[in-house]
Amino acid sequence: MTDAPCCATPSHWVCDAIRKIEADVQRSADTHLIKLDIPYFNDIDIYLKDESTHPTGSLKHRLARSLFLYALCNGWINQDTTIIESSSGSTAISEAYFARLLGLRFIAVVPKTTSKKKIEQIQFYGGEAHFVERSDEIYAESHRLAEALNGHYMDQFTYAERATDWRSNNNIANSIFEQMKYERYAIPSWIVMSPGTGGTSATIGRFIRYRCHPTQLMAVDPENSVFHDYFKTGDKTLTLDRGSKIEGIGRPRVEPSFIPGVIDRMETIADADSVAVTHWLESIIGRKAGPSTGTNLMGVLMLAEEMKARGERGSLVTLLCDSGERYLDSYYNDEWIKANIGDITPTLEALQKYSV
Repeated sequence: MTDAPCCATPSHWVCDAIRKIEADVQRSADTHLIKLDIPYFNDIDIYLKDESTHPTGSLKHRLARSLFLYALCNGWINQDTTIIESSSGSTAISEAYFARLLGLRFIAVVPKTTSKKKIEQIQFYGGEAHFVERSDEIYAESHRLAEALNGHYMDQFTYAERATDWRSNNNIANSIFEQMKYERYAIPSWIVMSPGTGGTSATIGRFIRYRCHPTQLMAVDPENSVFHDYFKTGDKTLTLDRGSKIEGIGRPRVEPSFIPGVIDRMETIADADSVAVTHWLESIIGRKAGPSTGTNLMGVLMLAEEMKARGERGSLVTLLCDSGERYLDSYYNDEWIKANIGDITPTLEALQKYSV
């Protein structure tokens, strides 16, 4: 579908659609900020912003809402538009929710390796799953479907960084700093984020600079992703012929929404470490989180160890991106882990010092 507006001024349907989305926002409370109890870091406080409590169960609920509002206000969607999105699952779930809210057909173009639970949730909200073999095939197939159906390709990988108001509007960065203001170390030393589209790291990094906070932003990348290499080299042409094994983050190409200039530091986290930390976290908070949360938290633990060694005090914040209940057949299945990730036992044993 072209970017030409469907009409010169907002139609009654578009205005009603925006009202429905804004009403949905008003019915939803902000997500919790969880302080982890880790006595090993007695002078360093660690927090998880729990995005799993959104109506669609993940951080991507915020993005989907912003993408729909952006497309509506740009005149790209009307009451007959089929919505197409390329996704590894979570964004598609959230977009299916908003498409159903507006009475629109929704098709998610997803890799065939996407977890069964995510596919079921896309379908629960009335969406359809369209499978491709490899993660790098989702882009072209989404464009093709949009052309064939005269629909709108939402394209989270391009529009994530521009659809969200990074100055305020209760974005995730604003929410973090508001919730932190009565804590012992109210201004975080670091915020850690793993990029999928790059939109959330862009929002957080821009907000930090806009508000002139001394907080630094660290991005953490899984294996089989080009983001870290791009951060180091500036080479936008980097590609891989395979995707990340940590569902929801990392990309085989440099996405337009990934903005390296807002990031202070970047590290690659081993897949086995990401999964092990996710399992260890369950013993701390009593419930399961998705694997990208493990990537985030491993980055936090690295920073906390460095701060402790230097005798520094402060706070560190990262995101609990989604629930582990979506991954019971994969990241919480011992046979799957052994076949796809490897041995996580050494990392689990190393993490025990944080549980004492």
